[in-house]
Amino acid sequence: MFNDDLLTYLETYLTEERKQRFLDVLQNRTRWLTVALEDVYQMHNTSAIIRSCDVFGIQDVHVVEDRFGKRLDKNIAVGAEQWVDVHRYRTTSECLDKLKSNGYQIIATTPHNDSQLLEDFYPKTKTVLFFGTEKEGLSEEVVQRADGFLKIPMMGFSESLNVSVSAAIIIQELTQKVRDSSLDWHLSDIEILEKRLDWTKKSIKSVEGIIERYFSK
Repeated sequence: MFNDDLLTYLETYLTEERKQRFLDVLQNRTRWLTVALEDVYQMHNTSAIIRSCDVFGIQDVHVVEDRFGKRLDKNIAVGAEQWVDVHRYRTTSECLDKLKSNGYQIIATTPHNDSQLLEDFYPKTKTVLFFGTEKEGLSEEVVQRADGFLKIPMMGFSESLNVSVSAAIIIQELTQKVRDSSLDWHLSDIEILEKRLDWTKKSIKSVEGIIERYFSK
């Protein structure tokens, strides 16, 4: 059960500007779109994609750590990651099962010829965008279980983009489409309260001691 009184108490440690900033950002956050990364090896690519999710308002990122999990656990704790919820999975199957059980359609980003062009794709239902490794792309499991395929149109000689660049382009385009729509894309009232509490805790030094003193009153 959400603790309104605790949130009210902890927010006294924030400036009015900080509290308003949280409210402004949360008004543009969504879980209608989410992103899944399958064994992205280069840490700067993972971090860049998470930053893009933060910048364009996607609240959740799902990271499959089958081969490179230890590297991610070691390096994924700074920057935009504190504002975006990063969900970790040991296997692709575990990630796919969880997202499908939560009502997401699986959209694999791939340059294959039968993929739908980004400009023609509209996320009419909750959608997870899957991005794969830099060299090998997505696994056969994701391809087989995907509900659809998506690609960025290429006009030059190059046939691919860096995965973080591709993700930024796709995320920006689709989040704008969702915001311009009549879809129920906003976070719920309780989700907003939960994120306010989470972000407030992350903004206060030695917050554990402050919370302990609050409950001992």
